[in-house]
Amino acid sequence: MKVWVDCTAAAHPLVLRPIIERLEARGDEVFVTARDYGQTLGILDRLGIAYTAVGAHGGASMVRKGLAVGGRSAQLAKLVWKQQPQLAIAHGSVDLAVVSSLFRIASAQLQDYEFAGLQRQISFRIAKRVLVPDTIPVERMRRIGAKEKKLVRYPGLKEEYYLADFEPDAAVLDELGLDREKVLVVVRPPPETSEYHARNDLYEATIRRLAGAEEVQAVVIPRTEPQGAAVRAMNAANLIVPERAIDAQSLIAYADLVVSAGGTMNREAVALGTPVFTTFTGRMGGVDEALIAEGRLSVLADPAELQLRKREAPAGVRERRDPELLVEGCLGAVESVE
Repeated sequence: MKVWVDCTAAAHPLVLRPIIERLEARGDEVFVTARDYGQTLGILDRLGIAYTAVGAHGGASMVRKGLAVGGRSAQLAKLVWKQQPQLAIAHGSVDLAVVSSLFRIASAQLQDYEFAGLQRQISFRIAKRVLVPDTIPVERMRRIGAKEKKLVRYPGLKEEYYLADFEPDAAVLDELGLDREKVLVVVRPPPETSEYHARNDLYEATIRRLAGAEEVQAVVIPRTEPQGAAVRAMNAANLIVPERAIDAQSLIAYADLVVSAGGTMNREAVALGTPVFTTFTGRMGGVDEALIAEGRLSVLADPAELQLRKREAPAGVRERRDPELLVEGCLGAVESVE
């Protein structure tokens, strides 16, 4: 079978890698397309996944988002028509949804946040299978276009599946020139270009707190070039912005603390046993609600709450889950058509 995979954000190559590898091991032919946004292409390169770059992010404006979807979908349609796939897989790509609908390709969408807005709703309504963590209530998914009959609800976090074969590599610490005696904090800015983003003054206050803490080295992993430029402009010696895509999972594994406004990095920290605070200001999804209730994720109300100290727990994945469950869920999209 020929399978099309589309990556539109930095987390997607990580999430979809084990699915791609297992499909290829089955003998399926997989071709990957990717949107030039943030570190998406850099992470694909680092993972050694071959891809065709198509289009770019439209920015925060809804009008520009709509134009970007139309333009990129048209570009993808030409490429996909030549490939003639039987299955399409993505993590919320509305472009893949549009093209899949046009060419009647069975599609499977993964997602672990249920309040992402209209574009994701389009993706869910078109998809034959929608894979989500079982902590997201079925009724919430139904309201946004994913009826129960198309849901594949899996246990745990998506991060526990793609980190199943992960072993942290301390080389990333040397690559960034970090002092291992200092407190290592990893910071992820808010998703400013996303529909569900709300103003986040807490992130700015957190950066200022860390910049003034001499015992800390903070690695800021920006989503966009302007975010990285803003941190560099502070000229704080203990604020580090990587120049290219890095092994962020190993960095998180060795970190003493993670402070992030994004979902995936928060949950990677949980999966790796690293203390983590969320500064997310949008509507909290079911996955994070469960993690907060379990005490595995903390909500940051004031940067003064941060305890800047070395951790004692060893680095490494706390629970490994078999990605074959996700593969079978995706393949169910084709079976539902037959």
